[in-house]
Order: sequence, then C-alpha cells, then structure tokens
Amino acid sequence: MPVRIDFFAIVILLGVVQGVLLGGLFLTGTRAKVLSNRIMGWTMLAFSAAIFEVFLCYSNYQFQVLWTDNYAEPTNFLLALLPYFFIYARLHGHLPKGWRWHLIPFFFWFLYSGFWQFQPYDYKYNSYIDAWHPELPYKSFEYWLPEDPLHIRNHVNDLTLISMIIYIWLSLRDIYRAFKKAELSFWVFQRVAPLTQLRNFMLITTLFPLVFIAVKLTFKQDLGDYLLGSLITFYIYLTSYLVINHSALFRVESAVIENRKKYEKSSLSDDYGELILQRLQAYLREEKPYLENDVTLPKLAQRLSVSQHHLSQVLNDRLNQSFFDLMAMYRVEEAKNMLADKAFSHLKIDEIAERVGYNSTSAFHTAFKRITGKTPAQFRTNGV
Repeated sequence: MPVRIDFFAIVILLGVVQGVLLGGLFLTGTRAKVLSNRIMGWTMLAFSAAIFEVFLCYSNYQFQVLWTDNYAEPTNFLLALLPYFFIYARLHGHLPKGWRWHLIPFFFWFLYSGFWQFQPYDYKYNSYIDAWHPELPYKSFEYWLPEDPLHIRNHVNDLTLISMIIYIWLSLRDIYRAFKKAELSFWVFQRVAPLTQLRNFMLITTLFPLVFIAVKLTFKQDLGDYLLGSLITFYIYLTSYLVINHSALFRVESAVIENRKKYEKSSLSDDYGELILQRLQAYLREEKPYLENDVTLPKLAQRLSVSQHHLSQVLNDRLNQSFFDLMAMYRVEEAKNMLADKAFSHLKIDEIAERVGYNSTSAFHTAFKRITGKTPAQFRTNGV
C-alpha cells in the first residue's frame, strides 16, 4: 500500500514528537523533583507510544515495520491510570496506597502480548490488514505459539473502556473532595489555581471514553483510531500550552523546594496549600484583619478554618514571609494610602500608625522605613 501522509498523519506525528519532548522535560531538571511532574512525564511518553502505533498503521508505514504490530496495546491500560496518579499526587503529594496493584493490568497485558508478538511476520501482516485494510487478501502461515490462550484479546476494547471509566471517576472524585474540603463549589468559575486547572484538565480527559465509544461503534476494527490519536495529540498540546503559560499545575520554584525541607513531615498537599493562600489573600483584601492591633497567627488561622501550622507553612513556602512580615507589608501599604490621601492630612503620624494596627509608633517607623526606604514623614512630603 502507498504511504499516506495527510492532515491527520501529520497532526499525530507532531503529537508523538511533542509528547517525547514533554516527557523528557518533566523527567529531567528541576521539574523532576516533583512527583506529579515525573508522573506527567511518563504519561506523555505512554501517550506518545500509543499514538505512534496509530501513526504507523494510519500512514501504512506499518507494512515496513511489521515486527512492531500492536506493540503499544498494553498502554491502553495507562491512558487513564497515569492521569489519575498525576491528579492524586498533585492533591496529596504522594501516590495512592497500594499504587503498584493498579499497574497489574498493564504488566499482565504486556506479558500476555508475547503470545502474539512472537509470531511469524505473515501472522502480523494478517493482523494489520484485518484491522486497517480488510480489503486485502490474507496470507497462510503456521502459528509459533497459541495466539490467545485465555481467549480474552477480543475484549481488549471493553477492558480499556472499563479502565478509563474507573480511573476518570476516581480522579474526579478526589478533585470533588478537594473542592469540598476547601468549602468551594466544584463548578466554581473564578480562578482558584491550580485546583480549578486540575478539574478542567480532568474534564477534558472525560472525552477519552466518549470518543472511544463513538469511534468503536462507528468504525469497524481500528479504522477510526486516527480520531483517538488526534484527541490524545490535543491533550499533549494542551499540556504543552500549560507548561509554556507557566501553569500552577507544573510550576516549581527552587526557593519553594528549599523551604519545604522545614515541613517535610507536613500533611499539607500542594493544592490545599494553594487554596489556603487564595482564601488568605481574599480575607486580607476584604476584611483587613491587619488593622487590628491584637491580630495573631492563631487568630487568623481560626478565622480561615485552617490549622496554625498549615497557615505558617503556606506563608513560608509560598510567600517566603513570616506572619509578622506579612502584617507589616499590608499595614505599611495601608499607611501609604492614608499618607497620600488629603482626606487624612489632618492626622498625625502616630494616629495613622494606630489606625493601621500598630501599638508602637517606633515599630511603625521601623517597619515603614524598612519596606519603603523612607520615613512616614518623608513619604507624606515627597510621595512615592
């Protein structure tokens, strides 16, 4: 058969290349220090292996490399499992208990595939044309091994679909629980990165079983697999976009990694920590607790319904600040607004210090000079 290179063949091949590049990116350098990134690296490589087989078959290159026939079939059992591992690692910082058991279907199918991999080329030729070119004549041959001793290979599509549904459901369940724990609606529209990104990322993954069912019901054998390959390519390029866009799903700062050594035994996950930060910033912006001269870390943690330890960890990990530094920053910013506003020109410096939460005028002067480089009086006279 002549080689077929058309729009779909090019799209899928580009997806293979991009997936391999992303896999290498996630599995090396600073990003590889984060468990969820390493899992995403293996996800990209598994996706690339799966769609490269689709490319070979769709383009007719499979005739040139018959020995690779169905080499990627075991990856069917990774297409939803690895994204589930990624979601779980992002939410909890580790893999689910007994995670190795989840890999049994993949390893079983990998070993079981030996029965059809170690067959003569004429068998592989027949296998390929049966799936992609049923109009061509078959060749006669003798089996070297039993092809399917357990008589389960005809059910590989059913087993793949079941695997997809189970792991997509588990992923969405864990994300829903994370939203509930953060006292947020699962369908919240405002940006609460990276939890909403995780949700959106996983909702796109739900297209896999839907398209899989539609393709298998519409096309005989594997003739529609190029559509599945194109969908996986879209998934790979979406991941690329999020990386290029510095998505919170994959961002890793070296300072954060160093700070976390202090909290190695903490139960705080990345995403719950991000949610605490979002709630803290919203509370500071709307309620302005820093204007109270008796506000403390335990009081603030209680109002946010989080533990004092987790709040302290968020401040150190994500803002590189102590509680007192954070209060000083917000208080000085409030004082700057008052000093620049003519409506407050009648107030003395010590009165402004008291209004922004300071009991001691000297402490206010020290904090103001450290943050702005000017005294309050100089700022009132000269401005920014």
